[in-house]
Amino acid sequence: MSETVTDLVAAEDVLFFVNAAVTATGQREFRSSAAEQRLSLAFLHEYVRVNYRPLYAACLALDVNDHNAALIVEHLLRTPHEAGAEEGRLIAARLALLPPQRVYRLFRALRAAKVNNRRTRAIVRDWLAARPDLGLDAVKYRAGLKAAARHLHLPLPDDETGDFLFAPRRRARYDHALLDAHRRAHHDQRAVYELPFTVAEGFAARHGVPRGVFLERIAPRMTRLERLRTQRHAGVAADLSTMPLTRLALYVLALPFEERAARRTELTGALRAAAARAAGPYAGTWGRVAAVLDDSYSSSGSGVKRRRPLAVALGCHFLLEALAGSYSAHWTSGGTDPLLVRPHGPTPLGLRVLDALEAPGPAPDRLVIVSDGWDNAPPGLAGEVLRVWRTHLDPERRTAAVHLNPVYDPDGFDVRRLAPSVPTAGVRDAEDLPALVEIAQFAEGRTGLAELRAYLDRRVELFLKEAVR
Repeated sequence: MSETVTDLVAAEDVLFFVNAAVTATGQREFRSSAAEQRLSLAFLHEYVRVNYRPLYAACLALDVNDHNAALIVEHLLRTPHEAGAEEGRLIAARLALLPPQRVYRLFRALRAAKVNNRRTRAIVRDWLAARPDLGLDAVKYRAGLKAAARHLHLPLPDDETGDFLFAPRRRARYDHALLDAHRRAHHDQRAVYELPFTVAEGFAARHGVPRGVFLERIAPRMTRLERLRTQRHAGVAADLSTMPLTRLALYVLALPFEERAARRTELTGALRAAAARAAGPYAGTWGRVAAVLDDSYSSSGSGVKRRRPLAVALGCHFLLEALAGSYSAHWTSGGTDPLLVRPHGPTPLGLRVLDALEAPGPAPDRLVIVSDGWDNAPPGLAGEVLRVWRTHLDPERRTAAVHLNPVYDPDGFDVRRLAPSVPTAGVRDAEDLPALVEIAQFAEGRTGLAELRAYLDRRVELFLKEAVR
């Protein structure tokens, strides 16, 4: 019996960490500061690494966010004497998926921590060797590449890149087009428009180029996300057809109500198309689905994560609509127009859960609640409703229920829960909803470490196979 209790505690600890690693980014939230977030995360990473290192490393194969993936890699590389057999492959596979700027930031953190062991040198060397254009990296991520090469004593593949980083005055010109454009951009405005957008911005400001002129001329060099961030100033229409669901929801929520209403057909079509892509082969397979979606004032997020919780709820709304055979949505505000949602008012989750469960017709096959868990109108009603419903009205669990929470609670080292009888999983992107509903089953307390370990082993195997392919 003691072994079973130990396994359940271990499984719960790891699930705490997974929830945190999916949602927390070390940034300020509506109810907690950035310092509180970072302190809580630091403790959680250290605790899980020390006590459950193989499972800690396996989390790299899950849908944890980039911030926590980089932290996991850093913690693993800082403690090489405890390394497991597959850690190197997991680290390499995850680094290949991370944005390069975050990887270079990780390299600088390793340098600050004076991490220079053989495994770290090999991983960094292999990652740099796999970069498609190290000259581009030398221009766009100059400080990061320079710090990594210097700290780890890594030879660069060609003398030009080395001279550009460490002896820029040695050459009168470079054969690599971007390196030479960077050299010429110091005195020639035309060369500015041959550079990546983020680098060209600095040179344009130095040359006194008007912002509107610069954005118009640099448009062909901009990435999709750069176009999205600057499209209002550049007069370039954003391409909604390929935008991921949560990012598209953030874009929609940033628009004024009048523009949302005027572009209703376009925006709704784009959101449904993004949801269909995210649903994939599971579209229409979830039966009857009822959703309780939080658009209370706290869904406004913070200054650095503006409207993020509301965007996740909006994305989940359209994704659940795509996954369901029949679907009903219940916003906490009582609104019925998802395109015009805004963060306002209290959080009457209990009342909306009652609405979802007592709707006319057959009971839903699934109840999905997307909220930060602060049930306050009245406080605690949602937990009591769910307890009574699970205990007395649906003890056979005919309706599968799950709570998805987009906000990490640093005081509890987890996302805030509504009721012990309903599993809770952290969520950062609405696209991850199907996978999170799957892993949420482990949070009900009915499965132990063996089942969780088997699940993680399957995810690691698929993750590494995909990395090789």
